[in-house]
Amino acid sequence: MEKSVFLTLWAIWAIIKNWWWIPLPFLLYPHFLFFWKWYRVEQYDNKVPRILLEIKIPKEVVKPIKAMEQVMAGLHGIHDVFNWREKWLQGEYQLAISLEIASVEGKIHFFIRTPKIFKSIVESNVYSQYPDAEISVVEDYTKFIPQQIPNKDWDLFGFDFINTKPDPYPIRTFKDFEEVKELVEEKRLDPLSNLLDGMAIIGPNEQMWLQIVIRPVREEIPWQKQGREIVDELVHREKKEGVAMPSVFKEAADVLISGTPPGQFSTEEVSGELIPPEMKLTPGERDIVKAIEDKIAKFGFNVNIRCLYLAKKDSFMKPKSRNFYGFFKNVSTENMNGLKPWTKTMPKVQWLMKKRRTFLKQRTLFRRYQRRFSPLFPKLGGTFILNTEELATLYHFPGRAVAPAPAIPRVEAKKGEAPSELPSD
Repeated sequence: MEKSVFLTLWAIWAIIKNWWWIPLPFLLYPHFLFFWKWYRVEQYDNKVPRILLEIKIPKEVVKPIKAMEQVMAGLHGIHDVFNWREKWLQGEYQLAISLEIASVEGKIHFFIRTPKIFKSIVESNVYSQYPDAEISVVEDYTKFIPQQIPNKDWDLFGFDFINTKPDPYPIRTFKDFEEVKELVEEKRLDPLSNLLDGMAIIGPNEQMWLQIVIRPVREEIPWQKQGREIVDELVHREKKEGVAMPSVFKEAADVLISGTPPGQFSTEEVSGELIPPEMKLTPGERDIVKAIEDKIAKFGFNVNIRCLYLAKKDSFMKPKSRNFYGFFKNVSTENMNGLKPWTKTMPKVQWLMKKRRTFLKQRTLFRRYQRRFSPLFPKLGGTFILNTEELATLYHFPGRAVAPAPAIPRVEAKKGEAPSELPSD
């Protein structure tokens, strides 16, 4: 008995000793693919020139927020499709545009950071809805402060946002704020008003930044399919796959199983099944179904949202960062979707080398903001889907009644036509 056990163990050891390397390729292959793609994407990304556009909005913004929805729909046109060679050998990927609002000591600026090749697309879409706006290329505002934050003089706090429910559920949009449907600026309710008020009252040596990085998604992305599945589940529709049962066989099955004569309905059918499923929904469920159907009908973007509050240490007041909480609470609802701070990305550590780990998370947060990286870079994740209407709610150009001067630089005079005799290059 002992000899047989020994021989068995010896045989197992011999197999391990001679063939241990066989599983390695299968175990290492996914990691190899990850690092290879990361390397190629980095190489490609470093070759893409990017610019920062500042938008000085008109003195009077009389257009409704829906105008910005048209801008977002136009920006969806930057989407691209890549073949195997472009994706895995050249490292190409869907480039992003970053919509940003920055308050520098109480002066609020609207920016759009974009790859240089999309400059004309951004400008044409903004000018099409806001012809009196001024767009200019400016230096990146994130470079005007020390690049190694936090340090002995500067401190920061910030976080990314994450959605509270699956992507097909919508957040509260500007349509929900339009209780007074008027073009008169003073009578509008603007979801940005609370945020801009908070950003306008910060003092010297303080800055507040909001960043919304968007990448268009195409039809094959499963968020729309998921939305249809949620709607089907809510209205109690059963998916019928394959060939439907012929009516003759169905009637025979009804007779055998339920004893119901052909052509007659059971009590359950009369009382329930003849009522359309949609009529069985509660008013709240009907609202959810309509909202999901409205959302998945529009163009979608893969989005990550990040905010930062930075200040010199003698001016730093962490509670001011709660201004962002209030804004995103304003566009969130309990029965549909919402945006909440993602604690995983907060520079806040409860145990084990708290000070050092908090410092590293702050540095990482600042670097990801500067590079406009996703929350878990280089890994995937932390993003969610918003459509054009939802993005327009979060980023649009407010009227003077919402954000009075001098909080926001505005174009004080309308632009005139350029003289026809000017030479052109």
